[in-house]
Amino acid sequence: MLRSLLIYLSKADWARRTVTRWSVARRVASRFIAGETLEDAIRVVRELNKKGINATLDHLGEHTTSPEIARRSTQDVLEMFGAIQKAKVCSNVSIKLTQIGLALDPDLCAQNLAEILRRAHETGSFVRVDMEDSPWVDKTLGMARRMRETLGFERVGVVIQSCLFRSEADIRQLGEEGIRVRLCKGAYKEPADVAYPQKADVDSSYDRLTRLLIDNSRALGCPELSVDGILPPYPALATHDEARIDNAIAYTRQTRFPQRAIEFQMLNGIRRDLQEKLAAEGYPVRVYVPYGSEWYPYFTRRLAERPANLWFFISNFFRK
Repeated sequence: MLRSLLIYLSKADWARRTVTRWSVARRVASRFIAGETLEDAIRVVRELNKKGINATLDHLGEHTTSPEIARRSTQDVLEMFGAIQKAKVCSNVSIKLTQIGLALDPDLCAQNLAEILRRAHETGSFVRVDMEDSPWVDKTLGMARRMRETLGFERVGVVIQSCLFRSEADIRQLGEEGIRVRLCKGAYKEPADVAYPQKADVDSSYDRLTRLLIDNSRALGCPELSVDGILPPYPALATHDEARIDNAIAYTRQTRFPQRAIEFQMLNGIRRDLQEKLAAEGYPVRVYVPYGSEWYPYFTRRLAERPANLWFFISNFFRK
């Protein structure tokens, strides 16, 4: 019930207007969000790199409402590649397709995405196309495939959510195509006819899909993390759930899968201890570093994933 309420609030304009006025909301959100500027984000990435942890930068925003905003969002993404090169930090880039116009016009989105991928190619970067809720899955995967076919640019990956019934079939197909996959549980409220309603089922699906990703990678020759830390291995596991991580590590050991051929990904500000532990053990670790003024939907979904964060928020709000 609480999770459903928070996910609803993440999309409610009235809630956004109210919460973003509260200084305490910004203070709590700063745990997850690098700041409002690209310079803030690069500073966070540099500190992560010092600990042997790579990053993926994301300029926050989704469901843009006009072609002009979609174009401006595209320019924001393009600026990231230059900033990463100039700062010489180990980071690639994540984007949401509705941020660059998918909900407005697929052709507009394709044009913007092609420009982003060309810049990524020029700078030797990698772009992860984030996944949104279930109505966007086919359109998102289709756009990524369209770019690979028309541009021949293979340094683009996608995200699959273990909560969805369809995800096993999607991963099998993506494995045949050699498209790199980040696996997450899913942060959206989905209807019962497309997603597992119980956490235990989502976890079981996550473990099953993890094994499938590792098997797919083996068939592809077990590509490892690139020396520069930019190009991730084929399977990227996005989770803070230690049981899921332990199960993944157990399977890699059972199958003698190379340690550098799997990457663990986590969110900025969450389980820093676990991030550093895995990196110290020699596993590739990448932290998702979001920044920008459109922090409210992202922040609210993080509260939905971990309700304890909500109680921290409330206690700070009412503290004198």
